[in-house]
Amino acid sequence: MNENLQMILVNILPLLAIIVIGYFAMVRPQQKRNQKQTMLINGLTKGDRVVTIGGIHGTVKSTDAQTVTLLVGRNQELTFDKQAIKDKRPS
Repeated sequence: MNENLQMILVNILPLLAIIVIGYFAMVRPQQKRNQKQTMLINGLTKGDRVVTIGGIHGTVKSTDAQTVTLLVGRNQELTFDKQAIKDKRPS
């Protein structure tokens, strides 16, 4: 009986190690990126300079629950979903 248990452990341990390594290599970093993106979106305020996922640079004019209005070019306003904001630039 003890020998069977050892065989089972020898066969299962590499699989468990792969699962744990996969979690820390793929799942955890993605969770951290999602948390950082959520904090960025929730922290947007008027006057912040941002870049959208489409590469448009602008300054936040206003925000509401789902959208953000950016000033781009010569006082042109564009409205985006908040999820379209990729990054915040230094002012």
